[in-house]
Amino acid sequence: MSETVRTHARVRASELVGRNWLNTGGKSLDLEALRGKIVLLDFWTFCCINCLHVLDELRPLEEQYSDVLVTVGVHSPKFEHEADPVALAAAVERYEIHHPVLDDPELDTWKAYTARAWPTLVVIDPEGYIVAHLSGEGHADGLAVLIPELIAEHEAKGTLHRGSGPYVAPEATSGTLRFPGKALFLPPGRGSTAVAGTHDGGTPAGAAASGAADKGSWLVTDTGHHRLVELGTDFQTVLATFGSGTKGHADGPAAGDDATARFNEPQGLVLLPEDVAAKAGYDIVIADSVNHRLRGLSLTDGKASTLAGNGIQRLLETGPARVDEEAAGFTGRLGGHPLEVSLSSPWDVVWSRKLNAVVVAMAGTHQIFSFDPVTGAVAIVAGNGLEGLLDGPAHEAWFAQSSGLAEDADGNIWVADSETSAIRKLVIGDDGLVTVESAVGKGLFDFGFRDGPAAEARLQHPLGVTVLPDGSVAIADTYNGAVRRYDPATGTVSTLARGLAEPSDVIVDHTQSAGSEPLLVVVEANKHQLVYVPIPKEAQQVDEGASQTQRPKSPVAAGPLELTVRFTAPTGQKLDERWGDPTQLKISSTPPELLAAGGGTSVGLLRTLELSPDVPEGVLHITARAAACDGPETEDGEIPDHAACHLYQQDWGIPVVLQADGDTELVLDLRGMD
Repeated sequence: MSETVRTHARVRASELVGRNWLNTGGKSLDLEALRGKIVLLDFWTFCCINCLHVLDELRPLEEQYSDVLVTVGVHSPKFEHEADPVALAAAVERYEIHHPVLDDPELDTWKAYTARAWPTLVVIDPEGYIVAHLSGEGHADGLAVLIPELIAEHEAKGTLHRGSGPYVAPEATSGTLRFPGKALFLPPGRGSTAVAGTHDGGTPAGAAASGAADKGSWLVTDTGHHRLVELGTDFQTVLATFGSGTKGHADGPAAGDDATARFNEPQGLVLLPEDVAAKAGYDIVIADSVNHRLRGLSLTDGKASTLAGNGIQRLLETGPARVDEEAAGFTGRLGGHPLEVSLSSPWDVVWSRKLNAVVVAMAGTHQIFSFDPVTGAVAIVAGNGLEGLLDGPAHEAWFAQSSGLAEDADGNIWVADSETSAIRKLVIGDDGLVTVESAVGKGLFDFGFRDGPAAEARLQHPLGVTVLPDGSVAIADTYNGAVRRYDPATGTVSTLARGLAEPSDVIVDHTQSAGSEPLLVVVEANKHQLVYVPIPKEAQQVDEGASQTQRPKSPVAAGPLELTVRFTAPTGQKLDERWGDPTQLKISSTPPELLAAGGGTSVGLLRTLELSPDVPEGVLHITARAAACDGPETEDGEIPDHAACHLYQQDWGIPVVLQADGDTELVLDLRGMD
């Protein structure tokens, strides 16, 4: 058998234990019921962008091998809100998951399979033995080799059973909108009604269109329907739709029943200044998240176009080190035509007057990009691609799945950094230099619902942000179901509204459509609607505490700790050693004093760490990378020219507690186990 990522010892798979099953028609599953199938356990949590990438990576394999492969999503939550079974059911529907899902709120199955990171994949053979253990994303090609190997092996043994799997589709719930993402106000003269009033498919909307021409309208990314919807200020009247509603990627006519243009879970959108729109030839820039592209929409002729992105998910640059020894990354213009640049899950967009460009929250690589609609130039503005919370010069900063953007009166950009439950700010100098600052938030595993001084305040996975008339910042605090407020003048956080169903965006409405005072417009994703929310004169003060993600702590001994990250290149790939060692480790700790030695960035997947005896517990932050390339080796053993290359990467946060009899070794699997 050709070399693949396989266990060398036969390890029996642990039973699947949790609170409930979804997508099974109410039935519970166990490994005995799945015997004879190749089972792929996908440990995920619905906040995690890497987990969402893996869902899409697996879809072609699930379809191709539907008679022998059963994927089981094991939902092991990071945030408190993700343990809510109603929220999980909504996420399963939102992300169109077509396989059984085990609700694992106490991390029972997570611990049984020694998962240490989201996402983690475990392959179980038809006899119930573990054959592969994979961390991170980008493993589809390797699985495409492993699965046929398992099929051949177990057909020969008579242990493979073909036939349909246990998936049962749930009943869908939504109305005009389905899990809307972001919204944008179109002032009078800029909406589609300025050209011709239409109603959901081309029928004239009459008085409603006339009213929109006077009052303006709202353009919403109808994310779950893979389209955009223009609504009147009553949020009920549909003035126009853009996109066919079929998931995919296609440019061309986007308006009404004749639309052929396609989107795939569109998220953020921004209206270009009129002079820029006139030069560019379109009005709206859309973050087409699952297509990994920026799209353009002309409200004049209703046509959609692709502005940037080749549709291939950006997995950061290949090679031995994308960041240097000090973790400084590349910022600046990316070469090539904008349609040749790889992007990764663009989530929100905003116009920057200082940069004279669209700023893009590139959630998939934990970076901030820019796009110039006139020249087509794509650039990295901030973030070195490492996941976490670190301020400073733009090229050294860390972000974590940035999902919301807003510009303030000074031209600085506020960022809702969802996975660190943080609010960050890009301070853009007159010379164009960018510095990153944090206003609220502590780190990847710290969250809660606490108002008060910003240093002690806590949010829970915020997705949206906007600047209020007084210069303070309103936050769509998504997993707390709230709108929060950060006041830079006083450095304090308060609560403006509660009881919302996963608010994914918040915008200030100055139209006075519902009264004389400015209101907030909130995109309430899990109720499939937009709502008006008053800005209270007196904000609430809430303290429901600060929390940390609860995961098992690994007992380790003070002193030397031998770290090994195991990686086996898939069949048909070879480690890319053309420019030296193609593997890399970056290691740090919280608190920093935990790591007496062994931190920093260097090549190789082996490292000796030195743990301080003076720190009783903490978290080790470990990022591992390995670059491998496709194709058979040439006679001289070199990788062929123009071979396709792949970067495998995973970030771990390993909670540890120091004990005299603790482990002196730590072994992690990037790809494979023995």
